Amino acid sequence: MTHPENPESRMRIISVLVENKPRVLARVAGLFARRGFNIHSLAVAPTDNPALSRMTIVAFGDDRTTEQMTKQLNKLINVIKVVELSESTAVSRELMLIQVQAAPETRAQLIEISDVFRAKVVDVGADSLIIECTGTPDKIHALEDLLRPYGIIEMTKTGRIALQRGPKVKPARVIRAANKATA
Repeated sequence: MTHPENPESRMRIISVLVENKPRVLARVAGLFARRGFNIHSLAVAPTDNPALSRMTIVAFGDDRTTEQMTKQLNKLINVIKVVELSESTAVSRELMLIQVQAAPETRAQLIEISDVFRAKVVDVGADSLIIECTGTPDKIHALEDLLRPYGIIEMTKTGRIALQRGPKVKPARVIRAANKATA
């Protein structure tokens, strides 16, 4: 996907493995802000190793800007590994919770639409439903478009999370960081 104002700028998915310490998120976000690189979405959570967190940053940029950001991220002290992921070599998903008006006469239609998208109705109110959907950004957007005519009351999305496909070998620096956490 390209940026509407700059055709050379396209959506980038940057996976950043960091030490799970205070202020790391602020340093990474500050780096993007100082460089004028707008973050489209940002998701952060601990990995299977509680000493490490993974940040998935989605932003628009051209090749030169993205390379510069990757180099700058690698210079930060708490950053373990930076990888730009491509759509073809990664699995990425978003999560959306959407509350929709659901009059008795439209409730069955809303449940049917949810089923088609493999979404779940997670809450039923007197006049509304909350639907949870996980999938690609295109799937999330398509469901949102179909639900809009029914009346969206409220909606939130996680932003994209992603992992590179295939087996991975932990780099030495990651193993050392993991060992520091358990020592």
